[in-house]
Amino acid sequence: MRILTWNINSVRLRAPIVQRMISELNPDVVCLQETKCPDDVFPHDAFHTFGLKHQHIHGMKSYNGVCILSRRPFENAVCHNRVNKTDCRHISVTLDGIDIHNIYIPAGGDIPDPAENDKFAHKLDFVDDLTNWFPQNYQADQKLVVAGDFNIAPMEQDVWSHKQLLDVVSHTPIEVDKLNAFQSSLDWVDAVRHFVPEDQKCYTWWSYRNRDWQKSNRGRRLDHIWVTRPLQKSLKSHHIFRDARNWDKPSDHVPVMVEIKT
Repeated sequence: MRILTWNINSVRLRAPIVQRMISELNPDVVCLQETKCPDDVFPHDAFHTFGLKHQHIHGMKSYNGVCILSRRPFENAVCHNRVNKTDCRHISVTLDGIDIHNIYIPAGGDIPDPAENDKFAHKLDFVDDLTNWFPQNYQADQKLVVAGDFNIAPMEQDVWSHKQLLDVVSHTPIEVDKLNAFQSSLDWVDAVRHFVPEDQKCYTWWSYRNRDWQKSNRGRRLDHIWVTRPLQKSLKSHHIFRDARNWDKPSDHVPVMVEIKT
């Protein structure tokens, strides 16, 4: 099973490059974030024609939004609300006995102080909610996948400059500590770092502000796929599809895919 995650930054605007990605990578499950699309105008047919006929969508106008697209039927399609908000950031399905969660953690604004910045406070509360919720609903020996834009680059080599980004939202110590607590909550395995050593640079996002993103290469690893321990031995490969950052009207994120033997 090839599971792919991608913050697409408007699914209607970028449906053509999602189609291109499907053609080139042939994923079985696609988790999109920031679809920015109410459910009644979601472009279902754009993905039906590429084999992803089974769709679980949860969107809103202009902001947020998540969806799971699958080649095969799934069960238990659920929309989850976090921190008492209905802002379309977390959905899940069950496929081949594996619960797959698609999560879009809030970006958190620009000021890394929850007392001064409500958006940052919301981000921290959201991660805390996930940390508490998963152990209340699952055991560590169950087969689970979480994928999505976590908006946090936890490791030193997940950012272009650890020292310069310590005070920048997405790599601050408090965010990293919160995400590490979430990862410890069910002893999650970071599927990308399963293949990429921690001392190697690894990015999935490059700012639109960089005119030549490849030359500057000031990236961050914000997009993640985690699996529980029972799936660790089933991990076969990973792919960070950097080429998509150069496509027509690209997202600032690129697709991340792992393959799991089922």
